[in-house]
Amino acid sequence: MPYIHFDKTQLVNLEYSLNKETIRVNKLGSYSSSTIINCNTRKYHGLLVVPQPQIDNEPHVLLSCIDDTVIQYKQEFHLGLHKYPGVYSPKGHKYLLDFAAEPIPQLTYQVGGVVLSRERLLVHNQDRTLIRYTAQDMHSPTIIRTQPFLAFRSRHKLSKANIGANKKYEMIPNGAKWCLYDNYTPLYIQFSKPVEFVPVPDWYNNIQYIEEKERGYEYQEDLYVPGYFEFTIERGETIILSAGTTQTDPEQLKRLFGAELKRRTPRDSFYNCLRSAAKQFVLQDDKKVEIVAGYPWFGRWGRDSFIALPGLTLATDQPQLCKQAIDTLLADLQGPLFPNIGSGTQAAYNSVDAPLWFFWTLQQYANHTQSTEKIWKQYGKKMQLILNGYRAGTEFNIHMQTNGLIFAGTTGKALTWMDAVVEGTPVTGRMGCPVEINALWYNAVCFSLEMARLAKDQTFIEQWQHLPNQIRQSFVDNYWSEQRGYLADYTNAGFKDWSVRPNMVFATSLPYSPLTEEQRESVLQKIKEELLTPRGLRTLSPQDPNYKGTYGGDQATRDRAYHQGTVWPWLLGHFAEGYLKNHGRSGVHFIETLLKGFDETISERGIGTISEIFDGDPPHTANGAISQAWSVSELLRIFKLLEKYK
Repeated sequence: MPYIHFDKTQLVNLEYSLNKETIRVNKLGSYSSSTIINCNTRKYHGLLVVPQPQIDNEPHVLLSCIDDTVIQYKQEFHLGLHKYPGVYSPKGHKYLLDFAAEPIPQLTYQVGGVVLSRERLLVHNQDRTLIRYTAQDMHSPTIIRTQPFLAFRSRHKLSKANIGANKKYEMIPNGAKWCLYDNYTPLYIQFSKPVEFVPVPDWYNNIQYIEEKERGYEYQEDLYVPGYFEFTIERGETIILSAGTTQTDPEQLKRLFGAELKRRTPRDSFYNCLRSAAKQFVLQDDKKVEIVAGYPWFGRWGRDSFIALPGLTLATDQPQLCKQAIDTLLADLQGPLFPNIGSGTQAAYNSVDAPLWFFWTLQQYANHTQSTEKIWKQYGKKMQLILNGYRAGTEFNIHMQTNGLIFAGTTGKALTWMDAVVEGTPVTGRMGCPVEINALWYNAVCFSLEMARLAKDQTFIEQWQHLPNQIRQSFVDNYWSEQRGYLADYTNAGFKDWSVRPNMVFATSLPYSPLTEEQRESVLQKIKEELLTPRGLRTLSPQDPNYKGTYGGDQATRDRAYHQGTVWPWLLGHFAEGYLKNHGRSGVHFIETLLKGFDETISERGIGTISEIFDGDPPHTANGAISQAWSVSELLRIFKLLEKYK
């Protein structure tokens, strides 16, 4: 049996199967996503979702789905499935036999004596989805009818029936072409054999997306169906459908499908699923390499990129890819700050930690490639630009205090990774001196001095060499409580926040730590007692009156829970690193057990990948984005860390 597999009893249970989602992404930023039974439950789902640089450079849903119908002796068996008000129709899931994800998503249907499989893949370097139909068994003449549901809208919005849609089509070899609205890339649908197109233009109204309804968003849309294609299929025959933004040669479709299939990383184990998922966050062309924070709705985030890079690239032995991504991010450095989200004119620079994570990522790259002697020459100027900017002061009141610690924050702004804002007010604003910011600051200063000494940069050394001791002492004085045995989450003037949060974990994991081994062990024990779960670290202790154990509801409700108890898998990487540093080989079994516990999540929500977050309360249900870069990357990094300590 394949590693990821669902049988008929699971697939026909909509309460079960509609929670399982697939997503495949190519190097260009296009993706294809739906549930395992091909019923879209999000506005973000689509067979072909493609960036439109001529509009807003955001992914847009061109082709929402394709409904198939098996026709025998003039009887029609509809394989599609949509949610309409009060009803699912046409209930094609009842014909499903099974779903397998290795090496690509495959659904198998049985209609009477017809056994038909449908496999889907996304071409790695083209904006093109391919579907392969295979007639595994049949005993009488059979026709397959396919209906394309067109959207041509932003992934964040919904389509409505309108008179402005361009319903004209153009026949092309073995298919047809559409472009519903000006400025959009056209959609070309073609087949590997001659087909008949029957134009029956119509709007299918009030298709509902149950995930959007649950999240408190608008959830009904109208999709345009221009007609249908029909073709005959014989026993053992395979036919390829291509949906792309360029016309292709139909005679090459089978060869293209086969070539793409060979490129796939097998998803036959937990580790291989992580490696396969990791590839999907890395977008690259001839000029740049960028990291997408998560799917299906996140874009390119500076903080997330730096945190995710070591796991996505170094743990998979692709150091050059790591360097290219770092260099791409440096192109958007403005003063001492990296963008929190976006790039170019669309960038927002409200992140105090992204520049400090840059040092950590560079540190990981230097250690992996054993190129420490080259780092100062290649990146020293940028490193000094950031350090000097923080020391002198920059936007958002980010500045070094006289005690050597970094203060950050202005009213109404959330500058750390705990950045949820409700009605203009940060849920966890943490204005002042956040503990992880100063752990990262200490690490950045120490690493820079290490690189400067290797490069014999006496000027920098003289200007900065006194700071590590000052920062270390101030860090302990400011955050450590001998009585409590853990670190304050943030301080501001005379105030100290003793909420038990995971941000103190970085003082145990970073290469340069201001804490003693005994202090680190005490911090880790506190985290283990109150924050550690089988899915990562809670963002707040359940013993806190502000703790929220489940994540759900409308956006405001979700945002109030986002960092108030919700579990984040990416934090487990730093807990594991801190734990292994203190315990060495004796800590391997414990961390291995935690890592292996994620195996079952591969089939829980985002199939073959790791979700963004999980509920704080058991059973720790997966939530948020179905595939998150730093969730995947930090689990990969744990695999690499374990190799070091075994």
